[in-house]
Amino acid sequence: QVQLVESGGGLVQPGGSLRLSCAASGFTFSNNAMRWYRQAPGKERELVATISNTGGSTYYADSVKGRFTISRDNAKNTVYLQMNSLKPEDTAVYYCKTLVLLRHYWGQGTQVTVSS
Repeated sequence: QVQLVESGGGLVQPGGSLRLSCAASGFTFSNNAMRWYRQAPGKERELVATISNTGGSTYYADSVKGRFTISRDNAKNTVYLQMNSLKPEDTAVYYCKTLVLLRHYWGQGTQVTVSS
């Protein structure tokens, strides 16, 4: 069965960095694009970044462009989100997501809190 498990969240001061990981299993990881979303309290879930199955193509929301980097290691079935220059408005639960056989799968999420 498809599983996505995020890790790497935590509390960080403004200007700091975190690297999130999403370990995938239950499907052929190298065939699938992967996405990171986030949801802040009281707000809708929003797309943060996307990476193609080979890693050759990426997309970023304007709010994170230049600060976040999505990458993947197909040998480890893992997608990453490197987050630099973090701001309080980046505080949210971060989720990875993929589409397998027309069904959307989400991880359980990892909390990122940016605060002094």
